[in-house]
Order: sequence, then C-alpha cells, then structure tokens
Amino acid sequence: MSLSSPFLQRLNELYQSFIKFDATQCDRIKRYRNIEPESALFLAMQIRIQQSKRILEIGTSTGYSTLWLADAAQVTGGQVTTVEIDEKRTQQAKEYAKELQVDDVIDFWVGDAQQFLENSQQKYDFILLDAERDAYLNYWKDLQNMIENQGGVLIVDNVISHSAEVKSFITEVKQDQRFITTTLPIGAGLFIVTFKN
Repeated sequence: MSLSSPFLQRLNELYQSFIKFDATQCDRIKRYRNIEPESALFLAMQIRIQQSKRILEIGTSTGYSTLWLADAAQVTGGQVTTVEIDEKRTQQAKEYAKELQVDDVIDFWVGDAQQFLENSQQKYDFILLDAERDAYLNYWKDLQNMIENQGGVLIVDNVISHSAEVKSFITEVKQDQRFITTTLPIGAGLFIVTFKN
C-alpha cells in the first residue's frame, strides 16, 4: 500500500485539517506546525534512496511527518523513533499511525528531547530535526555524535522561513570541518548535514 492513492489522500486530509486548526490558534505553541507536504515527500524519498534503517525524528507533533517517515521505513525495513514532549499530540499521532497501518515501525517516545539525546547511545542513518528552534544549539552537542558516519544525514526544517532563529545553530554546524552542509529551498527550507567522509 506504500504511497498508494488512499494513503496519500488520507495524508492530504490530515494536513488540511492541521492547517485549519493552526489558523484558529493565536498562540504559536498551540499550533501543530506540521512540515509541508513537499518537504515530507522529499524526506520519504531520501529514506528510500539511502535505504535508511535507523530513523530518528525530533518533534512528532500530531505525526504528519512521522507517517511519511514510517511509510518509507516499511519499504526499507527500517524503524522510526519519534520524540515529542506533548503526550496529547503523541496520542493523536499514534491513532493516525494505527489507522494507516504504519504503527508497527514507529517507537513513540514522550518526553524532553534534550533528555532523550543526552541518554541515547544510538547512531542513526536519518535524523529529522523539527522542534523548538531555540534548543537546536544545545541539541547539536549530542546530535553530532548520533549521525551515522557512513552516509548518515541530519535534516533540519524551517531554516529559510525562520532563518534568524536558526542562524547561530547553522553557523556552529558549518564551523565543524567534519561535516558538509547545504540548504534546499523545499517547503520552509531544509538544512542538510552529513559527514565529509
């Protein structure tokens, strides 16, 4: 059923409902702030191209991007670990994952991302960072050690739409000579990080 019309149709329905919800919220934190469909498609393609097995998402929200990642993970035989501090949103994401039959490849982790990163010893082939941007610099201390050095990639969302908020983070990453980076004008802007060798 992977990327079949019913799957894509349901994803589109969910995305439209999330957008409508966000439009009613004055408080940014209360919005779902899901990734754009074109970015989600790019991520799903990237997982397929890389044949990623160990996939990490920081910032589940209601699970829109998680569904895309999980669909790709079913193809590659991978597993998605997704981290979200809001238990209610995680519950929503779980329900959608079950509905779309991708819950078997998702490990939902509820709690503070900083705590997860500090305690994890795992290396990941693919990491999506789409959370509270003021925390990214602190996250980087641990994230850099979690990117698999044999073709692993870190992708950060919203780097064009919120460029001022991620400027210090991007500067820090670019100064690390172990990595090569680029920014793609897809969706709200994707910053891509991987080891040079």
